[in-house]
Amino acid sequence: MNPLARQLNETLERENSHVFDMLSALGKSIYFPKEGILSQSAEAKAKAKKFNATIGIAIENGQPMHLKVIQDTLSTYAPKDIYEYAPPAGKPELRSAWRKKMLEENPEIGNKLIGNPIVTNALTHGLSIAADLFADAGDSVIIPDKNWENYELTFEIRRGAKIVNFPLYNEEQKFNAAGLREALLAQQSKGKAIVVLNFPNNPTGYTPGAEEGNEIAAAIKDAAEAGINVVVLTDDAYFGLFFEGSLHESLFGKLADIHPRVLAIKIDGATKEEYVWGFRVGFVTYAGQSEAMLSALEQKTMGIIRATISSGPHPSQTFVLHALNSPEFNQQKQEKYEIMKGRANRTKSLLDSGKFDDAWGYYPFNSGYFMCLKLKTVDAETLRLHLLDQHGVGTIALGAADLRVAFSCIEEGNLEELFNLIYQSVKEIETVSASK
Repeated sequence: MNPLARQLNETLERENSHVFDMLSALGKSIYFPKEGILSQSAEAKAKAKKFNATIGIAIENGQPMHLKVIQDTLSTYAPKDIYEYAPPAGKPELRSAWRKKMLEENPEIGNKLIGNPIVTNALTHGLSIAADLFADAGDSVIIPDKNWENYELTFEIRRGAKIVNFPLYNEEQKFNAAGLREALLAQQSKGKAIVVLNFPNNPTGYTPGAEEGNEIAAAIKDAAEAGINVVVLTDDAYFGLFFEGSLHESLFGKLADIHPRVLAIKIDGATKEEYVWGFRVGFVTYAGQSEAMLSALEQKTMGIIRATISSGPHPSQTFVLHALNSPEFNQQKQEKYEIMKGRANRTKSLLDSGKFDDAWGYYPFNSGYFMCLKLKTVDAETLRLHLLDQHGVGTIALGAADLRVAFSCIEEGNLEELFNLIYQSVKEIETVSASK
């Protein structure tokens, strides 16, 4: 094993042996090189005032070489802020700005010890990093039965972990904390579990309330007290889009110092929060018991980044930083929030009208981009194809009876027509079936 990896492991084992035990084999082996091109280039950037012949970029007239046809479209920005490589952990100013925003929006973090956000190539990359660091073959990854299908690729296909599902909703149509607790305690023989909490949930658009949040935290703490090391990933992709009386902050704050056997990791980003899907700017933030522990986790995370993408795109990091620092940012974001809330409320009012009750019910939703219909009479895939082929309407079929509808991408004035077409399609399929 590389001496740097061994040193990081010794730090983690000293600071919190449970977190060290959570690491995958790759997580134990990975490190960020202290010597090599990046470190020598960083040293040269600080000291080489005459000539700096270290890093693999081209310089012209004292600034990064660039094409005029590109710079003309980006003339607001200095070449040094878009063409140079960003550091593996991300643009320092952006990391600080995102941390400030996170603390303001999540007061429950308070004075708990958390690391500086590390920039990722959006949230999927952040989840992939966590999988690399903490998921080994056979490890259990606990997620609700209503979930984003990419979790299977990220944890099960790539890393060989085992997906363990529990029902998202209980009989009261609230978050099923008892099911989470049961799934966790079933891992006692393994002594380790990875939990992914995705709120607002994709595909249902559900976020728990305060009491449910406490129940979730209690379930995780119970597992830790039973001797299970728990890695908890809060997938906060749709953070901030809370439209009703749910939690309005991430569970990361509540979990950050809940137990030494719990490692809380916040995975979020500008992707959905700031409506910049194609920018691919996300963040990974660790909670911990000491600065040394957080530093070791950051070094290992940087090692994964260096070994895969080297560093994230610099231009999009600069664009997001510019937005966060703009005096108009909060007002413009609030305007978009109101539009999204209007679409969610209109969707709910249409579904509650009674007009469609013979065709479907729906899973509770109060946030995010999506909602899920519970079809009563037709197959979801059959309906999806009929909508697409006969009416030019795109939806997502999930299992036999669930149809995901993204109200986020439909203008509020078009939502009624959308649901009318879905209902019409159900009736058309029923008629064909009855005639056979």
